[in-house]
Amino acid sequence: MVKRFVIALVLVVILCGGLIGFNMFRSQMIGEFFANMTPPPVTVSATTVEPTSWAPEIETIGTLWAWQGVDVAVEAAGIVKTIDFRANDRVEAGQLLVQIDDAVQRADLIAAEAAVERDRAQLERARRLRETGVASETTLEDAQTALANTESTLARIRAVLEQKAIEAPFSGTIGIPRVDVGQYAEPGTLIATLQQLDKMKVDFTVPEQMMGELHIGQAASFGLTEGDFPYDGAIIGIDPKIDPQTRLVSVRAQIDNPDDALRPGQFARVRVQMPAAENVIALPQTSVVTSLYGDYVFVVEEAETEAGAEPAPSGDNTDAADNAPSAPSLTAKQVFVTLGRRQGNMIEIVEGLSAGQSVVTSGQNKLANNAPVTINNAVDPATLALDGRDERS
Repeated sequence: MVKRFVIALVLVVILCGGLIGFNMFRSQMIGEFFANMTPPPVTVSATTVEPTSWAPEIETIGTLWAWQGVDVAVEAAGIVKTIDFRANDRVEAGQLLVQIDDAVQRADLIAAEAAVERDRAQLERARRLRETGVASETTLEDAQTALANTESTLARIRAVLEQKAIEAPFSGTIGIPRVDVGQYAEPGTLIATLQQLDKMKVDFTVPEQMMGELHIGQAASFGLTEGDFPYDGAIIGIDPKIDPQTRLVSVRAQIDNPDDALRPGQFARVRVQMPAAENVIALPQTSVVTSLYGDYVFVVEEAETEAGAEPAPSGDNTDAADNAPSAPSLTAKQVFVTLGRRQGNMIEIVEGLSAGQSVVTSGQNKLANNAPVTINNAVDPATLALDGRDERS
């Protein structure tokens, strides 16, 4: 009985030891396999870093205003006698637009002119009598006062007559009449809008950080649709105060409107050209990865091979491939960079890269540091970004 028990125990020990040994051997072999296994290369697109001419631009939106624009209104109450314009007429400065009935004032004008002539003659008579000593100084002063009063009355009547003859304050395009003949118009009643459209003003805003890059006379381009800037102009005003709520600076530019296609109140797209800088390194924004540790890119380099190791062949296993020199293995290395200005799809690299390096432009989400890669630029964001910049310029 004891002998059988011992034999069974030995068999159990041998079986358990074999299982444990087999599992340890399998784990070791699996570990060695994964440790020596080379991961397949990741396909990415890449571009070569080359210094270029950087012409930064500020693109924003603004509002168009007429060079001069007013809402012409009634100054003196009365009945509208005549309307001497039609909608969208081109009027000249001083041209009569609306005549308010002034019959009463013209009658008063005749009486006031007669009173002035009378008082002027009385003053002249009093002056001669004073010179001969017949009249007193008081009589002369009373005559002067009477003439001043009648001249004031005459000037007031003439001013009312001018107010009732409403004229264009400047040359421009008149709008739709807002009054009718025979209508009683109170002071302030709108007659029509008058806009000078041969030149236009554009008001827009830029971030406070860009205020130092703007100056009076700086060239700018304008348009009504995205990507199209057919109108050229220049900055004529920069507000010295920054809005404390939005941190934006108000800017005004002037543009010509030869075809009258622009209208006050329209939405306008604005592009302000900055001075060009040479030897700037710029990459597509898709090249840059942002993390908690900073901004970085992946630089493609030749993989370091151990001494005596043969480079991995690429392509099919044919005789021609065996005889041809194999392409060098490539790896992607993480490089932290300092970013600068942005323009469209491009971004300036201030520090971290040098000319001639190859930088990954797409496929970074599949990469880790020192990961093997292959380059396929069939769809290259770098080319798309450059094409888009050329179209805008």
